[in-house]
Amino acid sequence: MWTINTHTARHTHTARPGHPRRRLRRCQSMVDTAAEGPSDSPSCSTAEGSKALPTAAELRQKIGSMGAELRQARLSDDAAAAAALLERLLAYKKQYADLTGAEYRLKSSKRGRQAAAESEAAASEGPVAPKPPKRAKVKMELGLYQAAADPMELPPPSSSFPAWEPRSFFRFEVLHRSRKPGSRARVGRITTPHGVIDTPAFVPVGTNGALKGVDERQSHEAGTQLMFCNTYHLLVHPGPEVIQQAGGLHSFAGHAGPIITDSGGFQVFSLAEATQDDGPEMKRRKVREGNPASLTATGERGALFRSYLDGRPIELTPESSVAAQKQFGSDIIIPLDELPPNGMSRDRLHASVRLSHRWMVRSLRAHLADPRQQAMYAVVHGGTDTELRRESAEYLSSLPFDGFAIGGSLGKDRGEMLDLLRALMPRLPEDKPNHLLGIADPDSAVAVVPFGIDTMDSCNPTRIARHGTLLCTGGSIKISQLRYKADFGHIDPTRHTIPHSRAYLHHLFKQHELLFMTLASQHNMIFMHQLMGELRQKILNDEI
Repeated sequence: MWTINTHTARHTHTARPGHPRRRLRRCQSMVDTAAEGPSDSPSCSTAEGSKALPTAAELRQKIGSMGAELRQARLSDDAAAAAALLERLLAYKKQYADLTGAEYRLKSSKRGRQAAAESEAAASEGPVAPKPPKRAKVKMELGLYQAAADPMELPPPSSSFPAWEPRSFFRFEVLHRSRKPGSRARVGRITTPHGVIDTPAFVPVGTNGALKGVDERQSHEAGTQLMFCNTYHLLVHPGPEVIQQAGGLHSFAGHAGPIITDSGGFQVFSLAEATQDDGPEMKRRKVREGNPASLTATGERGALFRSYLDGRPIELTPESSVAAQKQFGSDIIIPLDELPPNGMSRDRLHASVRLSHRWMVRSLRAHLADPRQQAMYAVVHGGTDTELRRESAEYLSSLPFDGFAIGGSLGKDRGEMLDLLRALMPRLPEDKPNHLLGIADPDSAVAVVPFGIDTMDSCNPTRIARHGTLLCTGGSIKISQLRYKADFGHIDPTRHTIPHSRAYLHHLFKQHELLFMTLASQHNMIFMHQLMGELRQKILNDEI
């Protein structure tokens, strides 16, 4: 509870003759406020050992959180609680006005924000905080983003497309199907203009066209054949035009092997306001203070979002997503789709599946008009609803796509995902490759291969490496633990990855050496690629 000592506040001023007069006036004002307001009002005491004065930023945070509590109380029809919260909220707002000389506003103007920052700096005798990133002043035609008149509108029939024909630049061969009863596991080979992919395969994620902490040579030595890059991030910076000028993403990133890019939809729809229905795959990353990124509008046309760098509006439509991926020169591209959260109503999920189908049809038409030796994978949707997954798989299989990605919500846990795959995989064409989007930790990889998954991507192995988790045959280890300080053995005693001991990596991690991120990422990538090689061999032996 906040407390206040009027004697201490006055005595502190008299003991320090040079103390600014405005501080005394502010403290006296807050004393009067606390005498009339709630018992948890912020302290005004400045004596050594007493609780410091709350800053304007702290008061804004309290006002915001209390406002949320007040709205919840009103929704719950708790009149007594709402009245108490309102009284406290008004007291905090008065303290904010006394401290800054300006009224608290939820959406302050640019001039108001600057005035509040200057008032806070003057009150604390500190420097003015830097301004947040400016939002680009660009007129946005929000009226263009309207939902379809009929959300359940069917996409065009497959008869409106030419029949699929084998591509000279993209081939998929099944080399062996497991003979183990009940298994759909298979060993295959995908041939692209930039190289071969042995399947099943792990696909590391180079979000911005780069694997964090690992260069192209190290990635190749680790066993990487196919790399996954994110269109959303490359749209924001440096932009498709710059990458095209560089000769495409392969030349720009110095990556010799095949590249697969997504549509950008996952990240864009992750910018939407969080809801209680959001599943694990839609949990938003922590937004930095002042980050202007947001999903501004969505509709039949596509989506409009703001850049996280400078707030400028960027449009993402089925056609613009394909156009960007054409400029990237990716070997495998993904059509635009909507990513609904896990747990939404079936009607809303069904409408989302239909919207994704209509968007993917537009994407496919744009792609077929200018193939550029690129393959396009459809994205099968439907959440964990087996009937919607069936509808999606059957419709998309009737169109001339070159492969199939499994996207959308895959369930709340691994068990639900495996149930989904058990029902879905028999419905996909066996003569075309498939890709599991966003799932590729070791345990999941071992679990999904028997269902016939060919490739799978995830940033998990390299992300956890940077934070000190190293993959091992017997289970991952936390290299920061003291037990590894003098452990001079291999990171994984059962396999050779990098020529460094656990003790050395423990030392690098503890000393915050940048080399740690490179070596740890290398180890985890080598581990994953070796694991997939072992799985391929077990399939050849009919053990999986």
